[in-house]
Amino acid sequence: MFIVGYFLQACAVVLHMALMAVLILVIARAVLSWVSPDPYNPIVRTIYQLSEPMLYAVRRRLPAFQGIDLSPMVILLLVYFLDVFLVQTIERVAFTLTH
Repeated sequence: MFIVGYFLQACAVVLHMALMAVLILVIARAVLSWVSPDPYNPIVRTIYQLSEPMLYAVRRRLPAFQGIDLSPMVILLLVYFLDVFLVQTIERVAFTLTH
């Protein structure tokens, strides 16, 4: 069973890294919305293209609150929840299978 435990541990690490990448992406998108960068910059375009599907899914369900877009905050809270709950649960199961 230790092989399954190590596999789950590796999955937890990869999931944690993916969630942190989403976190950085959403924070970068929020910062870019404050400074109005050049829309033709390849880095800016990449950040917009990667973050817009997530933000649009939340915006579609959650309207703006007095003109403030709360979708980045919702995504950040969801990412933190998944990181704390899901990743730690997978790590705990992996630990019990390896010991």
